[in-house]
Amino acid sequence: MEPLRVLIADDHPLFRHGMTGLLSTQPDIEVVGEATTGEEAVERVEELQPDVVLMDIKMPGISGIEATRRILADHSQVRILMVTMFEDDASVFTAMRAGARGYVLKDAAKDDVLGAIRAVGRGGAVFSPGVAARLTDFFTTSHPTVPREAFPTLTDREREMLHLMAKGSSNDEIARLLSLSAKTVANYVSNILTKLRAADRKEAISRAREAGL
Repeated sequence: MEPLRVLIADDHPLFRHGMTGLLSTQPDIEVVGEATTGEEAVERVEELQPDVVLMDIKMPGISGIEATRRILADHSQVRILMVTMFEDDASVFTAMRAGARGYVLKDAAKDDVLGAIRAVGRGGAVFSPGVAARLTDFFTTSHPTVPREAFPTLTDREREMLHLMAKGSSNDEIARLLSLSAKTVANYVSNILTKLRAADRKEAISRAREAGL
């Protein structure tokens, strides 16, 4: 069996070097390259065609989540495993929507990380215990369905942004999660308020929550 070809995308040299050292001891895993920014990760995938990308969420330039979207748009066979320190719900669900096949924390035991890489490489989906527990809670708890007709004038991007607003995310947090500039987020928020005919952000959030968003 050919070894899994892995690309490590992280802006911290210590993490990259440590992960490269760990993976080099595994006969069934081969590190084929590294990337230090989201843009570089996209370029390196195009160049190297890895099986698995270990992707950090927060990097210079575009985020790991936006890099994931761009990679999978052209290379759907590549599997993305998020390896990060962020475990808030917004980061987890945004990464899943982008197409990540796994989500583990950087402080996970090395055997857990190796197991996650192998599982994702084989086509599975893996989440660290804390993240998995919250996913289980989410999917086993009744959540009201939000029909698109509730906000028919909003685009998919605006609905996603309104969802994050309703969860309490600030403009800066939304900008980080969606890899947008603060000015772009502010323009989206303004458009949302106009379309909903809401007097302010508080009213828009209230209406979103009433609709179950």
